[in-house]
Amino acid sequence: MSENKQTSSAPDDTPPSKSVDQSEAPESGSAEASNSGKPRRNFVVEFLAVAIGGLVGLVPTAIGGLFLLDPLLRKGTHPAGGEAEGEEGNPVVKENGFLRLTLGIDGLPADGTPVRYTVHDDIVNVWNKFPNQPVGAVWLRRIQDQVLAFSTVCPHLGCDVEHRSGEGDFYCPCHTSAFNLDGAPLNKIPPRAMDALEAEVRDGRIWLKYEQFRGATSEKVLV
Repeated sequence: MSENKQTSSAPDDTPPSKSVDQSEAPESGSAEASNSGKPRRNFVVEFLAVAIGGLVGLVPTAIGGLFLLDPLLRKGTHPAGGEAEGEEGNPVVKENGFLRLTLGIDGLPADGTPVRYTVHDDIVNVWNKFPNQPVGAVWLRRIQDQVLAFSTVCPHLGCDVEHRSGEGDFYCPCHTSAFNLDGAPLNKIPPRAMDALEAEVRDGRIWLKYEQFRGATSEKVLV
């Protein structure tokens, strides 16, 4: 009796091969390209941030510089006709509250026609001094060897008083206040006459005590 030898295959110890999923395979090429692009993008962003920050900081610096240099950039003008202006190139001369004007009495018409004059003075605050700056205006009239001076600010509500040569008076176009050439009111609109200012003639030069007064009051009140 023959014995049938049953041959059994020995168990295979080799682990089953796993199929590689192409979707899970690392894409080394794209990763390297991405990594190399990041530093470049970061550099561009940082450069733009620095540039924008520099421009933002430059604007207020430039404005501040122009503010400080403004008095140096100003240039004096000399309007013709019935208006005169202090020369900004000349230093302000002041004695006992009186300003020496650059206009002499011979520069005023002998017939008493008013001349508008721009007054200059030194402006001083806590931080700076601005020499020879326009601070206001006056109307000047020559009466023989004397000078009458009136503020151009209307005592009603502070508008600018004009001279009307045709009517021979002073006139405020804001609310039709009118004054004669001596500053007296011609209607009931202004609460008082034009504000007269002290003026003197010394050696042919006009000296003026320039002051400002509160409007809309019947009395002259300094401000």
